[in-house]
Formats: sequence, C-alpha cells, structure tokens
Amino acid sequence: MKSYTKYLTFQTSKRRDYINITQEVARCLQESGVQEGLVLVSAMHITASVYVNDAEDGLIADIDEWLETLAPMRPDYRHHQTGEDNGDAHLKNLLMHHQVLLPITKGELDLGTWQEVYYAEFDGQRKKRVIVKIIGE
Repeated sequence: MKSYTKYLTFQTSKRRDYINITQEVARCLQESGVQEGLVLVSAMHITASVYVNDAEDGLIADIDEWLETLAPMRPDYRHHQTGEDNGDAHLKNLLMHHQVLLPITKGELDLGTWQEVYYAEFDGQRKKRVIVKIIGE
C-alpha cells in the first residue's frame, strides 16, 4: 500500500471565502501514483472547513448566507472573552465539518457529476493549511 501526504497553504484576502480546490487535490493524486484507494482532505484549523458540493456561485452565496444566519458574526460570544473575535468562525466550522474522504478509481477522483471539493475559510487573512492524505494501491 502506498501513502502520500501534501500540505496546501491558503491565505485569503477576505475573512470569509470559498475556494474550489478540486484541481489541486487531483494534482496531488497524480503525484501520488495511487490508482485505487482514498483521499482525505482536511482543514488543519478549527475556523475553516473542507466540503463537497456544486461549483455554482449562487449556491456558494446561499451557503455563506445560511452560515451567517446560523452563526452570525457578533461581539457577544463567550469565546471572545479570551481576546479572540472569531467565535462565529468556530461555529461555522462545526456546521460545515473540517474534512472529506474521497474515493479513487482508476487513478482519478471518483466524484459525482457536479461534485467539487471546496476549502471554506471563516477567519481568513492569515496563512492556513489543508492536509491531503492519499492511501491505496
């Protein structure tokens, strides 16, 4: 069994952003040489997420609005008593999750027709990492 690890680094210009990373993950898969197996893509920060969904601008805006409704940026989170101001980002992470597991078939990501892999940033403007871990034959 082969194992491959790569770290992707992101630094968004906005506090909240959604980045399609499907092609970066596919490049990692090609570098790995794995033909059959699994790809784990995981945000290494508790104020970011990785998810799979459609690459449609209206849907991304809807996701952002939905998250802001459920976990709005506001000053009264208890977490802010620690000196931080990102309590909403931690809650958004819980809603979207921090990782996805993707199948590999015949050396390709085996995604559905409209499925794309996204990195979601909820407390940006500084460097953050995503780990891509590939295992298989």
